[in-house]
Amino acid sequence: MFPLGTVLLPGMGLPLHVFEPRYRELMERCLGGDRRFGVTLISRGSEVGGGDVRTSVGTVAEIVQASQAPDGRWAVMTVGTGRIRVETWLDDDPYPRAVVEEWPDPVADDPATLAEHYRQRVAQLRRMLAMVVELGQSAEPMVEVSDDPIEGQWQLAILAPLATLDRQRVLSAPGPDERMALLGDLFDDLEAELQGRLGLGSPPFA
Repeated sequence: MFPLGTVLLPGMGLPLHVFEPRYRELMERCLGGDRRFGVTLISRGSEVGGGDVRTSVGTVAEIVQASQAPDGRWAVMTVGTGRIRVETWLDDDPYPRAVVEEWPDPVADDPATLAEHYRQRVAQLRRMLAMVVELGQSAEPMVEVSDDPIEGQWQLAILAPLATLDRQRVLSAPGPDERMALLGDLFDDLEAELQGRLGLGSPPFA
């Protein structure tokens, strides 16, 4: 397990600079096996040195590229695959370990309704990213997202300027219907905030 101060979502790329001896050992173990490890959010504490508080819902990270420096540090590129739930945290010896179970999504209650809500959120995200740029801030480019709402809702959560804890809420949603509803609430709040900021920055009417 690799607890971090960020949330890894399925389909999301995550580069890592691995320098702590315990995580170097973790990388060597993974690269000699199936190249996978679990990532969970540190909800309180530090990534360095242990003594942190970790969430119980995380994501499997698969190593897609790795290179080791002469001093033993690793530069690793990973991608998130499926969700996991932590059943039990074990001793951090020699690195964080846990007993986990895979947590696949259940089938959507109404695929047609889910698809319609997904199309609405795609359009909403395009508007929000345009507003972010208008505010003079950098934003993720709005690339073509999947036509599949199950896969695409993860892409929306990756592209949207969501706070870390909100991304964890998206990851922890029980299934695609609850996740889409949560994205709707988060997007509505975020769009209203962006509209307000643009309004505050506008010149007064004559």
